[in-house]
Amino acid sequence: MTGRTELHPGAEAVAGAFELRTCDRAARSGVWRLPHGAVRTPAFLPVGTQGTVKTLTPEELADAGAEILLCNAYHLYLRPGHEVVRELGGLHAFVGWDRPILTDSGGFQVFSLATLNRVEERGVWFQSHIDGSRHLFTPESVMEIERALASDVVMAFDECPPGDADAVTTRRATERTLRWLERCVERFEALARRRREPVQVLAPVVQGGVDLALRRAALRRTLEIGEWRAIGIGGLWVGEPRERAWEVVDMLAPEMPAGAVRYLMGVGYPDDLLEAIRRGMDIFDCVAPTRNGRNGSAFTREGVVNVTAAAWRNDPRPIDPECDCYPCRRYSRAYIRHLFVSNEILGLRLLSLHNLRFLFALTEQARNAIEHGRYHAWADEWIARYRSGARTAAVG
Repeated sequence: MTGRTELHPGAEAVAGAFELRTCDRAARSGVWRLPHGAVRTPAFLPVGTQGTVKTLTPEELADAGAEILLCNAYHLYLRPGHEVVRELGGLHAFVGWDRPILTDSGGFQVFSLATLNRVEERGVWFQSHIDGSRHLFTPESVMEIERALASDVVMAFDECPPGDADAVTTRRATERTLRWLERCVERFEALARRRREPVQVLAPVVQGGVDLALRRAALRRTLEIGEWRAIGIGGLWVGEPRERAWEVVDMLAPEMPAGAVRYLMGVGYPDDLLEAIRRGMDIFDCVAPTRNGRNGSAFTREGVVNVTAAAWRNDPRPIDPECDCYPCRRYSRAYIRHLFVSNEILGLRLLSLHNLRFLFALTEQARNAIEHGRYHAWADEWIARYRSGARTAAVG
């Protein structure tokens, strides 16, 4: 596929507009209108780090219910290079996906995957995890990279401290993220004036670790810097105690604008997804469904199950009898187990597809429950069943 994908009519006028349709206490359902189409929320974003969700085609993702894809600026900058993607018509044309794309700035990868050389006010010097080459990421250069990729949603460049970082490190990273955000805005707007296409939406990332006062201050400063159509919450699910993460979400949600999409980054297990929706979050991403799938773990309504378990050897049932995905409609547990114990690649593909469809269906069910005013009772029942099954599996 070559050439730029065609934008939806009126894309520039509505880019990033969020229509909040229904609330059930804090839980929300809505529609996020982006240049390449609408995304119904709550929504889960499959992670296509290098322009691909591992083992799956764009057509399979769309058939499973994906409405938006996440790609990563750090990885695509290193390989094949953002200018290559630009020359080939932008990310949509390059990867063969004509629905919305969100690009992560690569901040998390720079601080967690690459070999860091130096963090300074200008930006971050790092060595590539691929070949050891040395690079500098600045807020300005990251905006240029994401402009070249031509994604619908551009995440600002942030400094993401580890979950166990001390107070001084966390504060320093949070304050630097805010200063970098101002520079991201300036460069993003300059690039948009210089070249009308592509139509893009810039979104900030709020940092602050598990320090509630620091998080609140960071959000308030972020809201002073711009009027946002989406806001990311970063730096959680990176090693901090889970209960502390929920405290942060509980505190931030009521202070976030009702008309902006709330993006809780790094959440991808079914029960966490429902707990986040309960607290007013709208979109989520994580490698968990595909990584677990490649490692033989299936999401089911009875918890996460290891498909190589001996009990599956002669089991004719689908992975999850209540799931409507293609693997569950077509194949037995016995066959899925056979593929994994035989080291057949098809097993990885089928289980990755199942886990993703499981989460897409879960967000669809969550939307329906919100719209009918019964989200909290439904989520309580669903989570209790899921965790009860997980405990049973652990004991067994």
